[in-house]
Amino acid sequence: MSLVQKHSVTVPSLGITFSTGTYAALANGAVNVCVGETNLMVTACVSGSVKPGQDFFPLTVDYREKYAAAGRFPGGYFKREGRPSEKEILTSRLCDRPCRPLFPEGFLNEVQLIGQLLSADQLNDADIPMINGASAALAISDIPWAGPIAGVRVAEIDGQFVANPNLDQMATSSLDLIYVGTEKDMLMIEGSADQISEERFIEALAFGQQAIQPIIAAIKELVALVGKPKSVFPLVGATAEARAIIERVVPADRISAAIFGKEKAARGAAVKALKEEAKTALVAELGADKFTDVDLAVVFEDLQYTAYRNTVLEKGVRADGRGKKDLRPLQAAVGVLPRVHGSAMFQRGDTQNIAITTLGPTKEAQEMDGLTGGPTSKSFILHYNFPSFSVGETGRYGSPGRREIGHGALAERSLVPVLPPRTSSPTPFASYPRSWPPTARPRWPRSAAAVSPSWTPACPSSLPSPASPSAS
Repeated sequence: MSLVQKHSVTVPSLGITFSTGTYAALANGAVNVCVGETNLMVTACVSGSVKPGQDFFPLTVDYREKYAAAGRFPGGYFKREGRPSEKEILTSRLCDRPCRPLFPEGFLNEVQLIGQLLSADQLNDADIPMINGASAALAISDIPWAGPIAGVRVAEIDGQFVANPNLDQMATSSLDLIYVGTEKDMLMIEGSADQISEERFIEALAFGQQAIQPIIAAIKELVALVGKPKSVFPLVGATAEARAIIERVVPADRISAAIFGKEKAARGAAVKALKEEAKTALVAELGADKFTDVDLAVVFEDLQYTAYRNTVLEKGVRADGRGKKDLRPLQAAVGVLPRVHGSAMFQRGDTQNIAITTLGPTKEAQEMDGLTGGPTSKSFILHYNFPSFSVGETGRYGSPGRREIGHGALAERSLVPVLPPRTSSPTPFASYPRSWPPTARPRWPRSAAAVSPSWTPACPSSLPSPASPSAS
């Protein structure tokens, strides 16, 4: 049953209802999404101004579950929900990724998408409704955005693709694919499968693109009913005068010379020197009060993007001199630490990772709330940490951030299919990969994380590492 509001549209083939017009009327956009008896309220709000000197787009996506949605009390002494769970963080990231690239370039006003689980039937998960609800809320709002988008979960059950299966159906599926796209294009895919062929996977993508069409049509119908005219916000970018000066002082050949054929630290230093030179020219020709650091940041980002792209496409060469098909040097070792149950090191180029594996009894399995249904415990746990010292910087060091949780979950999902069956390996596992600093491994006198490290937790965790003889 859906939350009754003034306006509603339905997708009969998928059992989805979008409603709006009664609740959260002061938000820029607010939509309730209902699937079965799972109800989710998603709101979209935008700030009216940009902070001075801001050069990034502050989009925040927060999905939250309340125990009341499942008719339960929070456990423990405090009967109130605290920090977001791993499930809530992963759902927030899942919604963030396809929404973010559709905002206009240069639009830097803060945008906040909040999804609140109002009721859960324990049969229909709320992650796909969160994506579709955010799309609908943004589409009917006055926030500039190139949507709508839609998402579905694609399962393969008895050789047939199924769109948005419930949790009972997913228990027998050999495929768990989340597909998000616009009316014509694919935006994001995420998932796992039990040995699917490339041809069958392409068929699953085509099925997903077809399955989202009625959802997009329903959102467009909702926009026709209650959509607000899109507001015009000032876009942040470099002034024409500043861009012309910077591009004259730092032409394409100088940018290419700074970023190609050098290691990461050397590239950064060379680009920084060019920025200082360009800034000196701007002060001399325009005056210190006629430009900002945003001008420099925007133009240099454009110049570097063009240089990287053109060189790769035209010459087939990447920044460190590798060809399009060349890998960075690889190194691996096992048994690198005493006493622990298992340890391994994996290195690709400048990026290093150490994994420590711990075995324990079944009682150490992690219990999960399962408010929306699904498993209530898991016996394979992969925790990933990416501290600031791994890139030679200072920063907050404490509980894991969303990125660490997200990357750890991706690696965990990739390793679960190759774990021994529970009958032959009843003990749970806990794997803790960490980016490692060069000071701890003197054989690698480089930065420990020179590239995006989303792949790094899986590599050392999958290395065969016998338990240390001294492990207790």
